[in-house]
Amino acid sequence: MKVMIVEDEMLLAMELESEVEMAGHEVIGTAMSREQASRLVKASSPDFAFVDIHLQDGPTGIDVGRDLASKDIPYVFVSGNIKKIPPDFAGALGAIEKPYTTNGMKNALAYISAILAGAADAAPPASLVLAEDIQSQLLSGNNKPELPG
Repeated sequence: MKVMIVEDEMLLAMELESEVEMAGHEVIGTAMSREQASRLVKASSPDFAFVDIHLQDGPTGIDVGRDLASKDIPYVFVSGNIKKIPPDFAGALGAIEKPYTTNGMKNALAYISAILAGAADAAPPASLVLAEDIQSQLLSGNNKPELPG
């Protein structure tokens, strides 16, 4: 899976990149602002993205998320304050709250990969808060939920 990371804290971006690559996925790039994220999407067509809410150009991560959802690119927020996520999750599959553990991120990434492959038979890990509509679809037995967007 080709993964884009939208994070303006370089150390966190590097840590997340390492986790993604250790899980066998390819990181196509890191964006630190909405503009960089837009350019990266156009240049690389990611399969999935991790998006922080507060970026170099302010709290534009939600806008980045809506941009991704409009292009049918699934993503999750990675944020220190998931209470700032709109009730509709701005089209995200869910959220991972910072600080997260390496094991928590690994479990969340494995679960997200399974959802995107249509094989999410297990309950989501504690480290991943699913958007309500995704959670409802999975609880109703739909292992390949219709992604928001």
